[in-house]
Amino acid sequence: MDKLEIDASDSNSIFKLRDYLSEILAPIVKANRAIILLCIGTDRSTGDSLGPLVGDKLKFLVRDNVYLYGNLENPVHAKNLGATLEEIYSNYTNPYIIAIDACLGKLQNVGKIFIEDKPLSPGAAMNKDLPKVGDLSIVGIVNISGVLEFMVLQNTRLFTVMNLADTIANGIYHCILKTVGGRKSKFNLDKSVKV
Repeated sequence: MDKLEIDASDSNSIFKLRDYLSEILAPIVKANRAIILLCIGTDRSTGDSLGPLVGDKLKFLVRDNVYLYGNLENPVHAKNLGATLEEIYSNYTNPYIIAIDACLGKLQNVGKIFIEDKPLSPGAAMNKDLPKVGDLSIVGIVNISGVLEFMVLQNTRLFTVMNLADTIANGIYHCILKTVGGRKSKFNLDKSVKV
């Protein structure tokens, strides 16, 4: 399956996302490739804040070989995307990039998450010519596409964006726990020590 559609309001959405991602990431983890979570967007527009919100919710996710770019404090957007990609490719050999971004779509798809085994085109709604990014793309449909996309993004309901961000962040978090494991301890505890 190279495309998954999930309704963020579905009670099983987090588990569907977790299980789908786990299946994809298991061989990546086994191959010891760095996993990059690239959360794209800006906090200056409600509709385009999905990526930074997901990044903010996952910023505590510290694991071996899992790295996060883009959150509310340091968003990855049109102006710094190129430099961020350069930084990623200079620091990691053959990284597996999961690109996360907001998207406009059909009315019946608002509030849905689409995961595809292909790169995404950030800034497409705003007619920005940006490089395609990601080995895997996760997009949340925040509002309807059509005319005046800039105004549509500015007038998107925060509830919709937050619901999508919660589902995506929780799905990724539980996927990483399942495939990579728990947080690495700084101390090697001797289990034979009696308390």
